[in-house]
Amino acid sequence: MPRTYLDHASGSPLRPAAFDAMVPYLRDHPGDPGRVHTEGRTTRVAVEDARAQVAGLFGSRPREVVFTASGTEAINTAVWGATSGRAVDAHVVTTAVEHSAVRDALERAPVAVTTVGVDGLGRFDAGAVIDAIRPDTVLVSVQGANHEVGTTQPALEIIAACRERSVLVHVDACMAAGHLPVDFGGSGPDLLSVTGYKLGGPRGTAALLVRRGLRLAPFVVGGAQERARRGGAEDVAGIVGFGAACAELAADGRLALEADVARIQTDRLVAGATAAVAGVRVYGDPVGRVPNLVCLGVDGVEAEPVLLGLDQHGVAVHSGSSCSSELLEPSPVLAAMGVDAEHSLRISVGWSTTDADIDAFLSAFPDVVTKLRALRS
Repeated sequence: MPRTYLDHASGSPLRPAAFDAMVPYLRDHPGDPGRVHTEGRTTRVAVEDARAQVAGLFGSRPREVVFTASGTEAINTAVWGATSGRAVDAHVVTTAVEHSAVRDALERAPVAVTTVGVDGLGRFDAGAVIDAIRPDTVLVSVQGANHEVGTTQPALEIIAACRERSVLVHVDACMAAGHLPVDFGGSGPDLLSVTGYKLGGPRGTAALLVRRGLRLAPFVVGGAQERARRGGAEDVAGIVGFGAACAELAADGRLALEADVARIQTDRLVAGATAAVAGVRVYGDPVGRVPNLVCLGVDGVEAEPVLLGLDQHGVAVHSGSSCSSELLEPSPVLAAMGVDAEHSLRISVGWSTTDADIDAFLSAFPDVVTKLRALRS
C-alpha cells in the first residue's frame, strides 16, 4: 500500500536539491573545517557558503547564524545564553503555548518566570506580554507561530517595547520558518531559532540567529567552533543540505508559491473533513495560521484510535494526545486553549505533498471515524 505522509510539521522529507548538495560531503570531503590543510579549507568554504544561504532566507547577516543540531538546542542556547550568569532574582516572560524546549529550559534556569495565557485560538496578547515585563526582566521568549494548531502570533509587536526596556527578545520561529516570510534583520529580535528539517533540509540541522554585537555564553561547550558560540565538530554534510534547502526556498518566489499551494491543500482538507464527518471542528485560528498546518477536533472518539486507523489506511498524521510522544500527558498547548487534546488531530503538508495525498486522507478519515463511533455506541 502506498503511504501518505501528512506530518511535515514534525519533519519534512529531504528535498532533492539538499540531498544532491550533501552527497559530496558524505563521500568525498572528510576534512574538519577547523583545520588549515586543503581538506579542512574545502569543508570550511562549504560551511560558510551554507551559512550565507541560511542567512539569505531569513534576512540575517551570515555571521549572525549559529548552527545547532536541532531547534530544541537552538532554543536552549537562547534561554541559557540570556539567563546564565544573572542574579537569582532575574525574571523571564513567556507564554502558555511555547514549545516544551522553552518551558523545560526555563525550569532549569535560575530565574522567576511569568507565563502569559492565550485565548481560545491559542494566540497570546502582545499587550499582556509587555505588561508582564518587570524591572528585573532579562528575557521575553515567544513563538512566531504555534507548533500544535498553527496560529500565528503577534511576536513582532513586543520587540520595540522590549528594546526600550533593554530586555532581550527570543522568537521561536521553528514552525514559521520555510512556510512564512521570516526577516530577522527587519523585524529586530535579538535571538531567533529556526530548523532545517521542517522545511526540507536534513534532520539534525537548525540554527540560532544572534543579533550582531550580542555576546552570549555558549550552551554547548568543549570547542571553539561557530566562532566560540557552539562547541563540537560541525556536521558539514547536514549544514550543506540545510543551506541548499534554504537557497531553493529563497529563489524565484518559491517560498510564497509553496505557501499558496499548502494553503489550498489544507483549506480543502478542512472543508472535506468537516463536510464528510459531523462533529469535526478546527482548533486554532482557521485563517491566521501557518499555511501548511491544521488541527482538527473530532467528537465522540479519542485521537489515538483515529491516528492508528488512519495509519492502517496508509495515512500518517500527528495528534495532541498522549499517544503522540513518549510523554503520558496531553499537549499543554491545547490545555492552555481550553480544548480537549485527547480528541485532536494535527495534519500538516509540505513541499512534497500532492493533491492525491489530500484525497487519501479525505477518503480514509470518514471511514475510520464512522467505524470507531459505531464501536463506542
